[in-house]
Formats: sequence, C-alpha cells, structure tokens
Amino acid sequence: MDFFYSLYPLIKSFHIIAVVCWMAGLFYLPRLFYYHVTEGEKAQTSELFCLMEMRLLKIITTPAMLATWFFGLIMLMIPGVIDLSTSWIWVKIVAVLILTGFHGWLAAKRRELQEGTCQVSGRTFKMMNEVPTVLLIIIVILAVVKPF
Repeated sequence: MDFFYSLYPLIKSFHIIAVVCWMAGLFYLPRLFYYHVTEGEKAQTSELFCLMEMRLLKIITTPAMLATWFFGLIMLMIPGVIDLSTSWIWVKIVAVLILTGFHGWLAAKRRELQEGTCQVSGRTFKMMNEVPTVLLIIIVILAVVKPF
C-alpha cells in the first residue's frame, strides 16, 4: 500500500481530470438532445446529431465516467486517505451513484433518439441539463468542506 500512498497525488489528479471530462459530457449531452428534438426534423440534421451524440457519449463521456470510478475506488482503498466512518463520503457516493444513473438515462435516450422512438420533449431535456450541475455542486462541497 505504500506504493499507492506515494502515488496518491497522481491518482487524485487523474480522478479530478476524469471528473472534469465526465461533467463536460454530462453538461453537453442534454443540450445536444434538446437541439436534436427541437431542430432535428430533417433527416440530414438528425443524422448529424446522432453522430455527435454517439461520439460524445462513447469517446469522451463514458470513458471519463469509468476513469472517475476507477481512480475514485483506488483512493478509497488507500488506508488513511478517506475516513469511511464519516457521513460526507457516503452522501458523496450516493450523489455519484445518482450521477451515474443519470449517465445511464442519457445513454438510453441517445439510443431512442437514434431509433426515432424518444418521447422526451425538448423542454424536459433543457430542464435535465441542470441535474449534473446540482450534483456537481453537492459533490464538490462534500469533498472539499467535509461538513459532517
């Protein structure tokens, strides 16, 4: 474990980089979906939105989510780094699980948009754009302030 402890600053750096990339994708995907639903009636435009959504999700957002989880779990396993007896870490983990569920919901909507079966309105996608923002605020405050 000394090996991992000596690498902690690097592991934490990779975790933060992954979180930033994941959040960028989660901020942009609902906005793309909004434009897809409201502006994508033309077949050519719809195909372009599908390509953009697929690439964002599969090339950036999903790998970043997996890296976030990977480096986060490594940090949890390093003795003395995170005190699992405190409440803030468990609330943070729940918030990250909700964020992961939101990611899964977006992936399902991307498939529905591609298949032309999505029933979600543009207004709903616009409102869902706020979900990652609220969760990010909660997660960052918990990780930095450790209020309880």
